[in-house]
Amino acid sequence: MGNLSQSHRILFLNTLAFTICFACWTLNGVLITFLADKGIFNFTVVEIGWLLGIPILSGSIFRLPIGILTDKYGGKVIFSALLLLCSIPLFLMPFADSFWTFAILSFFFGLVGTSFAVGIGYTSIWYPKEWQGRALGIFGMGNAGAAVTTFIAPTLLNILSEDDPTNGWKMLPVIYGVTLVLIGILFIVFAKNKTNQVVSKTIGELMSPLKKARVWRFGAYYFLVFGFFVAYSQWLLPNFVNVYGTSLVLGGMFATMFSLPSGVIRALGGYLSDKFGARKVMYWVLGSSIIISFFLMFPKMEIITAGPGVMSLTNGTVTEITANEIIVNGKKHQINSKKDLETNSESSVFPVKKSWQEIVVEQNQEVKKKELLAHGITQINFSANLWVYLVLVILIGISWGIGKAAVYKHIPEYFPNEVGVVGGMVGLIGGLGGFLGPIIFGYLLTYTGLWTSSWIFIFLVSVLCLVWMHRTIIKAMRTKSPNFVRQIEDNQ
Repeated sequence: MGNLSQSHRILFLNTLAFTICFACWTLNGVLITFLADKGIFNFTVVEIGWLLGIPILSGSIFRLPIGILTDKYGGKVIFSALLLLCSIPLFLMPFADSFWTFAILSFFFGLVGTSFAVGIGYTSIWYPKEWQGRALGIFGMGNAGAAVTTFIAPTLLNILSEDDPTNGWKMLPVIYGVTLVLIGILFIVFAKNKTNQVVSKTIGELMSPLKKARVWRFGAYYFLVFGFFVAYSQWLLPNFVNVYGTSLVLGGMFATMFSLPSGVIRALGGYLSDKFGARKVMYWVLGSSIIISFFLMFPKMEIITAGPGVMSLTNGTVTEITANEIIVNGKKHQINSKKDLETNSESSVFPVKKSWQEIVVEQNQEVKKKELLAHGITQINFSANLWVYLVLVILIGISWGIGKAAVYKHIPEYFPNEVGVVGGMVGLIGGLGGFLGPIIFGYLLTYTGLWTSSWIFIFLVSVLCLVWMHRTIIKAMRTKSPNFVRQIEDNQ
């Protein structure tokens, strides 16, 4: 392709800009937590929740209009304007002195989250069909910007606060704002604008694809693979701290181990979608999401239930009782004492069972044959091993990362002239998953008392997505190739 080098330059600029935008989009997760933890602002738990969610919300709901504008005016114009305009609320953040000023400014700088809709539309028009999966997968690696903020922002906050613990934090949003301006200038200087020449020009025509169920199906997939990725990027830290008792630093490191591979692996997802087809990749992604979330559903728990007891072998009198045996008319009845059992279940991968008996008779007591001498107790302990849990979490994050690329591989194939608007709508639905996910998880935790209730919800959503996709494919095959489907059914 003659313009391949130019396409690669645009892809590089898009990916760089999206990485920085995603880092800014998740800035509040570190900044607001720092301000509350240091007592600089007395935000309530509810206010902290809203300040974490507001940028995710604004960056999600405006993806659709931004996608429409990208289709209409081109990616260079919209991306440059977005980068420069979103730097303004970041420059104003040092003047914020209340919840409401933080909320308003967070809403506006959160618009950087719409950069995904811009980049999808802008990237896709520079590449032919056989390259689009890889290109969009590489662009989507910008999700790793969340891990960039997790690594860099806490260190910067500590350095900036050494000399001025109260006001040092104010330089952090300024640094992020300056970065957006620099990337915006790079875009203006080096990017070349390009629009789809056959794209519809009226808003009504641009919005027409949203009437198709396929768009909403793609949105449901993205609600899972992107929305829950964003949600769990925030939810994992309190999960590790509360369930496994890790420190904040170690919990944050584990959360980064989830988010970083999921972002980077997206390029592989694009390659696999190009080579094997997005539909086949989505089968693997949804299937693995079901299997892994099923294993993650089991909580760290301890079950106490009735176990095997000890009954008298004969009629008679209890003549002797010790910690390990009961003697009735000379017959010994062996007892398992709880003190004799070792407790090493904390490092176990599989559930550990312990059974013992508690004596319920007294010496010199008259007993009958088969009368209960000692009540049996069984304890089943499942430690939900931390390292097994971490590995499973990383694996499902990788699966979702591949799925994010596969979802967007579908869009230019089915909607080549409306990539911006359809990508914006799908991104909006996925972003809402990131906003609603922690709220839903919180309600489930409150109602059930189980931290793993979130994985039960994810399991159900994964099953629904797979069933919806499979039923749609079977229905399409019955319409287009009824004889082929009939042969398959006859051979089952």
